[in-house]
Amino acid sequence: MASDLNFWKNKRVCVTGGAGFLGSFVTAKLNERGTAEVFIPTIEKYDLVQAGSIRQMLDDSKPDIIIHLAAQVGGIGANREHPAEFFYNNLMMGVQLMHEAWLRGVEKFVALGTICAYPKFTPIPFMEENLWDGYPEETNAPYGLAKKMLLVQSQSYRQQYGYNSIFLMPVNLYGPRDNFHRASSHVIPALIRKCLEAIESGADSIEVWGDGSPTREFLYVEDAAEGILLASEKYNSSEPVNLGSGMEISIKDLVELIARLTGFSGQIKWDTSKPNGQPRRRLSVERAEREFGFRAQVNFEEGLRRTIDWYRDHKGEKS
Repeated sequence: MASDLNFWKNKRVCVTGGAGFLGSFVTAKLNERGTAEVFIPTIEKYDLVQAGSIRQMLDDSKPDIIIHLAAQVGGIGANREHPAEFFYNNLMMGVQLMHEAWLRGVEKFVALGTICAYPKFTPIPFMEENLWDGYPEETNAPYGLAKKMLLVQSQSYRQQYGYNSIFLMPVNLYGPRDNFHRASSHVIPALIRKCLEAIESGADSIEVWGDGSPTREFLYVEDAAEGILLASEKYNSSEPVNLGSGMEISIKDLVELIARLTGFSGQIKWDTSKPNGQPRRRLSVERAEREFGFRAQVNFEEGLRRTIDWYRDHKGEKS
């Protein structure tokens, strides 16, 4: 389904998290679409956990649409170390922001959830109808549940107030400009960094958490940005929607693929004392295609090559 460029022509759009990984691609696409004004609040100026800061941001931006991407995120290690922060900060950011948006008559609120909200043992493929069938995987449950409350809020505000908000659940994202920090990166940037650093140092092995058996699905960041904007244009329901590629790969196969693409030929050592995380992830992507015409475009191996190339060019900037 083609984008509706007229939709954006007179719109003021506030993109929280717009300076971040996904946000940078969303804002670029908004500008390509000829959006009247794109406002990107920075963390230095607006602490979105604080209600007063949210109100100041809305005073300054006067948005017609809010795309709420800002979140405190990280891999399994970061989630285990900071569960209280991940719960509180993500909950307070989202709930207060949507409430203030409704109070001020902001036309539309686009909330980004997470597939971490799905139950630990969700049938494959994950269908939106399964979202409440159990408790999330323990290592990221505080984060997943905090984001899931935005779905409850979206549905209840639509029911009581007729407020137009939507809730999208992207699968694991990857791509250029991702977070490659040692302490907080997700699996793909962490593995790319490990492989390239091993090559540079001459190490003959890398260590990977778990046993390699879990599966994951990944969506290239530019595809995710396109899905978010198509939903912003065309979707007006509070039923949750998966954003994914429909592709499933085991962590073992992922590690071997990244090793091959980076040129690392050493040994892969599995630290089975570390958690695997959720056993399997693969989304049903039918609702997104049916409701607003979204289908992922970038081949996984091609997306990995672009990500590796970007990190090679920028790794001196990342610590």
